[in-house]
Amino acid sequence: ALGDRCLVGAGTVLDPETARAAILAGAQFLVTPTLNPRTIEMARRYGVTTVIGAFTPTEMLTASEVGADYIKVHPASLGGPQYFQDILAPLPHLKLIPSGGVSIQTAPEFMKAGAVAVAAGGSLVGRGALDAAGLASVTARARAFKDALDT
Repeated sequence: ALGDRCLVGAGTVLDPETARAAILAGAQFLVTPTLNPRTIEMARRYGVTTVIGAFTPTEMLTASEVGADYIKVHPASLGGPQYFQDILAPLPHLKLIPSGGVSIQTAPEFMKAGAVAVAAGGSLVGRGALDAAGLASVTARARAFKDALDT
């Protein structure tokens, strides 16, 4: 058991039923690929943090208005950091997290553009992450991400 050393969540949560099942299984946060207001409502009922997938300004604002804690902008590589600046200019209260195409090079740019965090999947984990050499590689990439973001 990891106890208080890390948060455990559930990803690709598509509906409130799946959200509830994940929460009852111990998920401390939920990540969705799309905006489903009923999923957000379910998470709020249990006091669980949500990271809701959205791409357009309308989807982002709607997610925020119905109670999303964070908004996962995916694929962030389509608009890049400039898209974040353009969205946040009229909507500075949104808490955006880029996902999809975030690299060690672009992560700091997204943060400078106003992102509150970055999501790094394939660029962090890569293939073979579960074998011994892969785990060392993931550790090295995580350190490189942290170093890039600390500069």
